[in-house]
Amino acid sequence: MVRIFRHYIPASIIFLGLIEVIILWLAIYIGVGIRFLGQEQHTVAGPLAPKALVFSLSIAILMLAFGLYQHNHREGVVGMLVRIIASFLVGLFLMTTLFYAIPDLFLGRGAFGIAFGVGFAGVLLARFTFLGVVDQDTLKKRVLVLGSGKQAFALSNQLRRKSDRRGFLIIGYVQLPGEDLTVPEQLVVDYDAPLIEISQRHRIDEIVVAVDDRRRSFPVHEILDCKMSGVDVVDLLTFFERQTGKIKLDFLHPSWMIFSDGFRQGSIRHYAKRSFDVLASALLLSITWPIMLLAAVAILLESHGHGPLFYRQVRVGENWKLFHILKFRSMRTDAEADGRPKWADKNDSRITRVGAIIRKTRIDELPQIINVLRGDMSFVGPRPERPEFVEQLCERIPYYAERHRVKPGITGWAQICYPYGASERDAVEKLQYDLYYVKNYSLFLDFTVLFQTAEVILWNKGAR
Repeated sequence: MVRIFRHYIPASIIFLGLIEVIILWLAIYIGVGIRFLGQEQHTVAGPLAPKALVFSLSIAILMLAFGLYQHNHREGVVGMLVRIIASFLVGLFLMTTLFYAIPDLFLGRGAFGIAFGVGFAGVLLARFTFLGVVDQDTLKKRVLVLGSGKQAFALSNQLRRKSDRRGFLIIGYVQLPGEDLTVPEQLVVDYDAPLIEISQRHRIDEIVVAVDDRRRSFPVHEILDCKMSGVDVVDLLTFFERQTGKIKLDFLHPSWMIFSDGFRQGSIRHYAKRSFDVLASALLLSITWPIMLLAAVAILLESHGHGPLFYRQVRVGENWKLFHILKFRSMRTDAEADGRPKWADKNDSRITRVGAIIRKTRIDELPQIINVLRGDMSFVGPRPERPEFVEQLCERIPYYAERHRVKPGITGWAQICYPYGASERDAVEKLQYDLYYVKNYSLFLDFTVLFQTAEVILWNKGAR
């Protein structure tokens, strides 16, 4: 894993992205070379570097937006192929538009057609090669888990899928004296020598400390010996944070939050995020206002002019400040006639026909741009919840109040990593992602969320 502005990204994904950008870059030169074979390319096609740069970055950004650079992609070869085709089709439309908007980028249909085909074939070749190589055990980080109790079992249970274990290989678990055995016995490594010898014997790259009770039989000096000998040592919470992009609540304790390297605030961060919010909201508003106008007309037509166009509701903001959120109305006006707040269910009968469409496409969220411009919300942040739910969840879920240390957002890390939350169990799962965002916030992470939000919308993930 490579940490960029405190956000973890697998080194293999970064390497794949660079390879594909290079392939797309070279595709322009190959296309022009084949099309104008034997002619002076610079005279016929003009400078190629700007065209190659725009083409390679455009397709790469689209592939990012279509979810092709996620390290735990689970849809298999067919799903990956569909996303690549979709990325290139949108890229074809985008490049055609740019050719007409910026004549200096025009390449010619023949040369561009060849370049487009070469780029597509090259990306497919790179992808299938990547899938064949990345899961080779010889290239994975070899991990030894110190512990065999509840924490060790949680690690084994949470990372069961092959995609969850991409980049590392758990060699085994070390059972300390007096510790319970909850992991499969065949996975236990004999504790018959000092940890440094066990690590050298199994060529261990990293030790994950997952001991339930560190007050008993905890081999501090052996772990220190491993650390000083070049073996990485991390605690279970940090390992989960790095591999899953969330902070596990099961084993979270205040001291870890206090001494961690995150959860930072400051005036520079505040002004940088506010500037980002205003610019992103203004840009989105300039692009989506026709869609918002059509949605408004559709809502008014369906309701025959009766009932409000917008839906206003009290939500909890930064530092528990209350504000009125603004959304397009997607439910009947009597959705909560009894006055009792209710989670939105799957196929909720209260949702109107137009409401079903705008909720699936997230169009109902667009009026929240006004909330962002007002300063009630941020463009990226935890989902704003109703005070009634927040009060209940704060009583039942540890650390739930900490998600309100930052402004809520239109989209967020939890929203793109986990489906729509409509229960207390979902709230627990989403809180773990929200805490990761609060801990590791940066503009880089905001941009990452924005790009991946496109995938959530296009693939209709989590909407109700």
